Amino acid sequence: MSILKQHRCPSRSLTHIPTSPRLHLVARLTCSATTTTTKPKSSQNQLVIEPRLETKPDSITPIIPSVGPPLSNDPSLQSTWSHRAWVASGCTTLFFSLAKTVTGAADTHMWFEPIVAGYVGYVLADLLSGVYHWGIDNYGDATTPIFGSQIEGFQGHHKWPWTITRRQFANNLHALARSITLTVLPIEILCNDPVIQGFVIVCAGCIMFSQQFHAWSHGTKSKLPPLVVALQDAGVLVSRSQHSAHHRPPYNSNYCIVSGVCNEFLDKNKVFEALEMIIFFKLGVRPRSWSEPGAEWIEEMDEAQSQVTVH
Repeated sequence: MSILKQHRCPSRSLTHIPTSPRLHLVARLTCSATTTTTKPKSSQNQLVIEPRLETKPDSITPIIPSVGPPLSNDPSLQSTWSHRAWVASGCTTLFFSLAKTVTGAADTHMWFEPIVAGYVGYVLADLLSGVYHWGIDNYGDATTPIFGSQIEGFQGHHKWPWTITRRQFANNLHALARSITLTVLPIEILCNDPVIQGFVIVCAGCIMFSQQFHAWSHGTKSKLPPLVVALQDAGVLVSRSQHSAHHRPPYNSNYCIVSGVCNEFLDKNKVFEALEMIIFFKLGVRPRSWSEPGAEWIEEMDEAQSQVTVH
């Protein structure tokens, strides 16, 4: 006769570092010891490992919720009174600059020079919009000081470009209107030269409204005002067909968004590619355009417009 006595030790969990941030592999150890008075066996102490998969949040790696396009009633697309105040301030500043240009030209009987200066400002505004657009498309991220929110915004624009057409007017322009007010107002107060004022009014005005020109370039022709369509077709404003090339692989051309008049020269002569090489050899920083386009560059269709209602 044998006396069989069994001891069980408490279950113990071994948690391994998971390969996925959301999964833990937990192994339960069960220790059993069997004692007998007759004959000891080699399998007296057995270690039993029973693995089981347990899903629970990782306390180290946070779960980042998926981010989708803003809805049509999203507050981020709507204008606030602060936005409207800055746009009104910018427009007022431009109006007084235009008044000083006309008054100065009438007093000096000099009209040709301010007009030429205005055309130079128009071309320069297009060039500056391209340089700025190229910079925030290729360098920095959301944590970059000063420009971080704009970089993040332009990355989102590449993924959902149609959302800019739903952004309200003052919401779309207030940041540029604030910058124009703070930079042009001192020039307006200190300078009475109609040539300088002619340059400033056109250059600053085109920069301030460049985001609206950009929004129109994403609009549907049938929904745009006829005057806007005529200016786009004439090349005065950046056209829909020209800017659409910027939203196609390899996403490294047609950066200018005022008139697009500088795009052909910049792309044909590889100006931005040369700047990228200089920055890379001087600072060791690679632009995003050198890498294969990631998911943040791939455009997602507008589900609201893609749905067809059958009556």
